[in-house]
Amino acid sequence: MKPQDIIAGKASLWIFGYGSLVWKPDFKYRRSQVGYIQGYKRRFWHGDNFHRGNDELPGRVVTLIEDDDESTWGVAFEVTGSEVEESLKYLNVRETVCGGYVTKMVDFFPEGEKQPPVQAVVYIATTENALYLGPASPEMIGIQIAVCRGKTGHNMEYLLRLAEFMRNSCPHVEDHHLFAIETAALTVVSYLLAAQ
Repeated sequence: MKPQDIIAGKASLWIFGYGSLVWKPDFKYRRSQVGYIQGYKRRFWHGDNFHRGNDELPGRVVTLIEDDDESTWGVAFEVTGSEVEESLKYLNVRETVCGGYVTKMVDFFPEGEKQPPVQAVVYIATTENALYLGPASPEMIGIQIAVCRGKTGHNMEYLLRLAEFMRNSCPHVEDHHLFAIETAALTVVSYLLAAQ
């Protein structure tokens, strides 16, 4: 789905973030809400050779994997008026050109709201993407994250900020994959620091 298809005839748009967008959207928006989407699980299965890694040592960032029994928590941002086109233009570079993600429309369920879901655009890296790394153990992913750095910063920052968001904004949600990788990466960092 192309950005021009998404915005056709829309005065407002919701954009769902489940990775770095939860703490660093970098676009103007009217409001944001914590909530979830159904039918997907968040996984550190996508490589990043720009923001959080490089060609020799790609970092690991999250993507969504289809799973009917799962849901993924994050933040949806409502953009209106000229913000719609501006935000999609920005995200097209950040997520599609540099990250290799594709766009989909999903139902977003705001937390604690007794209202129907809203349609939101989400960026997903698929298995067809050259940067898609696929599954690995939490320990292997943790090692990779602990040693990688890209143009935006260290891969550890990405992991720790996402874990912090989940603890602070979604304390009732247990994301075993995320927290197992956080534990593994922090263990690697403690060994590296002790070795200095």
